[in-house]
Amino acid sequence: MIIAIDGPAGSGKSSTAHAVSRELDFLYLDTGAMYRAVGLAYRRSGPDTNPDSIPDLIENTSISLAPSGDGCRVSLNGEDVTELLRTPEVSEAASVVAVVPAVREAMVRKQRELAASSVEQFGGAVVEGRDIGTVVFPNAELKIFLEADLEERARRRVLDFGDGFVTTREVREQIKRRDKADETRDIGPLKVANDAIRIDTTNLTFEQQVGQIVGLARRLIH
Repeated sequence: MIIAIDGPAGSGKSSTAHAVSRELDFLYLDTGAMYRAVGLAYRRSGPDTNPDSIPDLIENTSISLAPSGDGCRVSLNGEDVTELLRTPEVSEAASVVAVVPAVREAMVRKQRELAASSVEQFGGAVVEGRDIGTVVFPNAELKIFLEADLEERARRRVLDFGDGFVTTREVREQIKRRDKADETRDIGPLKVANDAIRIDTTNLTFEQQVGQIVGLARRLIH
């Protein structure tokens, strides 16, 4: 079984997908982290790097994911960069590289490979991102679209970044820019799949949103 969880930044995709995967003993696949890893590689290539060089960059970039107790660990060219991927700068860079066709083709191919192997090994995968149910796995057995209002999403991101690291206002503006970029990009834009179940997490506890998805999945399994 493939469970596809889509939604905008700060809607709770990553933490929810990880918790759902633990409840079901499925593999958790954080596709957003894969794009952020490419974004980190792009930033490391230098401030004067031309975006046109991104296809060459992806050809020489190795990204791997490994299960861990707190989600999944992400390696970039053999280096564990998990802790570096949640900064605002890397998120901005991820928006730049995510619209490059060569990057998306490479990432979608890798995501499908990982999910296929996890279905064989674990019986299923919980995959989260922005175009999972519409592009990457259009035939996923269960599609979820998580959403929350802007203020709540900004509050969550500030907590993720750490006290004093960024202000709510800064994060709110970053999320608004990210939303616009995700919704208007030509390739794999953020949108709700026709057969997705929408869950507004604004006023839900974490346990409630996880429980809803786990319940839906178990009904399909049995």
